[in-house]
Amino acid sequence: MKFQVLDIIPHLKNPVTGAIVSAADRLNQVVQTARRAEELGYDSFSVGERHAGEFISSSPTTVLAAIAAVTNTIRLQSGVTVLAVLDPVRVAEDYATIDQLSRGRLELVIGKGNEVLQYPLFGLDLDDQWELLAEKYGLLRRLWREDNVTWSGRFRSPLTEPVTTTPRPYAGAPRVWHGSATTLTSAALAAKWGDPLFTANAIQPRENYHVLIEHYREEYERHGHDLRHQYLGSGSGAGGLFIADTTQEAKRQFGPVYEALTAGRNVPGNNSPFRDIDHAVAEGPALVGSPEQVIDKILRYHEVYGHDLQSISLPTTLPFEQQLDILERFALEVIPAVRAAAPTSLWEARDPFGGRPESAGAAEPDAAAAVTADHDNYRSDHAHVYAH
Repeated sequence: MKFQVLDIIPHLKNPVTGAIVSAADRLNQVVQTARRAEELGYDSFSVGERHAGEFISSSPTTVLAAIAAVTNTIRLQSGVTVLAVLDPVRVAEDYATIDQLSRGRLELVIGKGNEVLQYPLFGLDLDDQWELLAEKYGLLRRLWREDNVTWSGRFRSPLTEPVTTTPRPYAGAPRVWHGSATTLTSAALAAKWGDPLFTANAIQPRENYHVLIEHYREEYERHGHDLRHQYLGSGSGAGGLFIADTTQEAKRQFGPVYEALTAGRNVPGNNSPFRDIDHAVAEGPALVGSPEQVIDKILRYHEVYGHDLQSISLPTTLPFEQQLDILERFALEVIPAVRAAAPTSLWEARDPFGGRPESAGAAEPDAAAAVTADHDNYRSDHAHVYAH
């Protein structure tokens, strides 16, 4: 298994102590955490995007560029890029710039976003969110794969003159994952294109996310894609990582913070059913406990999901030094055991994107083209099954 650190950059008071850092300090902590994650051997660092609520992640490209400048090998991801409210031309330009700055370390995770207030902010109708995402992703794919693109659609002005966005990506189009949290639609979109899926695994029972994952796998196979590129990522509950010597001690220390944050969040339809720390540890996705407890929980989820990439999020209302200690303990005491028990080909030699960063060889031909060719060849070899 591979490991990602995700920060959607919430900017909240610690509900127990009332302490809060400045926006400048909070943003700099994100960059420092990414640099430390690279030192500790994490595989990727992801920055979220929100345009409403108590978050300061409205400009993830800026933060990712800052991280690119102080790191060398860790992959950079978004979590998620809210493509449904953005202009695909600008997304193509901005993220290709990060891809160049990082020398091929970028992989995008797209979605329609988990905040309904974003749509009126950008002058869009919430009822169009799925159609917006599908149309804009279709255009983004072309902009990264083709020169001299002309295009027309429903939600933006047409590209009547041929357009080639610049800069071009570093080594062919970056890989795009699809974030899926509540419905089958994002899972189906990922499967349609033969892209990887990232399940939020945040606030719902495990069985709910399993339904989305199984739908993705069924649709992926129905579209005739090469199963070697069917990768899956999974979250672990936002800010739900806390490690102590014993699970009892972890719950004692972190429980009051977890429960106060959960009680203070009231977004109908988007609230966690795991209201207390005992329930969250026993049945929710939160990774709270001893190293052994956390290892066991990740592997139990892996038995159901079969995921290749595990995402963690630090409890960012705690003192920063304590966050870094948790990051280190997870890297040293959890990751090695999970890697050994749950191997994956993601970002390894069998994965064309494994060699895409300069630090890993900058794959030739470009990785996206290689995956597309594999999908085409798979359908051709199984034409008797996929003749439709």
